[in-house]
Amino acid sequence: MGRNLYRKTARWYDTVIGPLTDELRATGLQMFPATQGMLVLDVGCGTGTLLSLYQKAGCRVFGIDSSPAMLEIARKKVGNRAELRLGDASQMPYPDEIFDLVIAVLALHEMRAPTRSAVISEAKRIVKQDGRILVIDYHPGPIQFPSGWLSKGVITFFEVMAGGEHFRNYRDFLARRGLPSLITTHQLAVDKMKIVNGGSLGLFLLRP
Repeated sequence: MGRNLYRKTARWYDTVIGPLTDELRATGLQMFPATQGMLVLDVGCGTGTLLSLYQKAGCRVFGIDSSPAMLEIARKKVGNRAELRLGDASQMPYPDEIFDLVIAVLALHEMRAPTRSAVISEAKRIVKQDGRILVIDYHPGPIQFPSGWLSKGVITFFEVMAGGEHFRNYRDFLARRGLPSLITTHQLAVDKMKIVNGGSLGLFLLRP
């Protein structure tokens, strides 16, 4: 979503969208459990809900997002102990191999193809050699009936409502085979994988 749209939706984002993604966040936490002192970066951190879960588990948390309105809400959740940045995730201001875990949840499909590729490259650069990258996003299928069709219908509705550019990026993301294609292109190793919601969503835990 563009900055203007997020400025309009930030106040109700957690109420409307949050419940739809709670299970995804819980599953992601199970795939790579948090440990005390772990350094975690959330790319496209939004309102900071996922960061707050890692923070409660004793992690040092960082977030980057392009929306000032979303970051304002995130700061209220995670406080001054978290480092939140307004910025471009395709050019992240972090040293090489610093994070134990880099996360991108429903963020890559919003971007144009060159940008999402650059974000994956940056994630590889800043994650430790023994760290992991957790990406959760829409999956190209196959879509199962009926659960996948229902999920796909809900997803399409929200993507259309997000505006023309957002919807075009979403369709391009799926047309390029989504996360599996990005993983192959950037030579990432799949540690764990879960395909949920009837094939419409994928969770991938990756090694650099």
